[in-house]
Amino acid sequence: MSDLPSSRGATRLLKKAGCPPNVIKHCKTVSKIAVKIARKLKKKGIPIDVELVKIGGLLHDIGRSKTHNIDHAVIGSDIARSLDIPESVILIIERHIGSGITSEEAKKLGLPEKNFLPVTLEEKIVSYADKLVSGNHEMPFDEALERFTMDLGAAHPAVCRLKQMHREFVSIIGDFP
Repeated sequence: MSDLPSSRGATRLLKKAGCPPNVIKHCKTVSKIAVKIARKLKKKGIPIDVELVKIGGLLHDIGRSKTHNIDHAVIGSDIARSLDIPESVILIIERHIGSGITSEEAKKLGLPEKNFLPVTLEEKIVSYADKLVSGNHEMPFDEALERFTMDLGAAHPAVCRLKQMHREFVSIIGDFP
């Protein structure tokens, strides 16, 4: 039996942590998109934990119960640890920000000096899906990339990482959705 919370349990945890309704809607939308991607990968024979993707997507922004700054991922991982959420979900929460952040970038942003780069396929999927959602509305990759580029600049490493994640997924499953 899995030690992951159920979808309802994850939603209850978001509420318990104090996430506002708009954040919960956002998390549900991210989870839905992430699960679509995970299922397409699974159909192509890629080993993927779809349930982990679903719960990671639901809980990725639990830190937004306390802040909407870039450190919401660090705060979220602390909240998740206090709630005895499995480490695999905690790493999704911690590594979803900015298409990943290197330790050097983290230091410049005032975060703990460590890598916040998504490593596992499940972590990459949730990070990628999060960039395809504005509020609780899904948007095509081109629009997401344009928004991300406007926020960070075309040469920003996070923009390059987002493009790389997109290429990685498209090379396996074809154009999304």
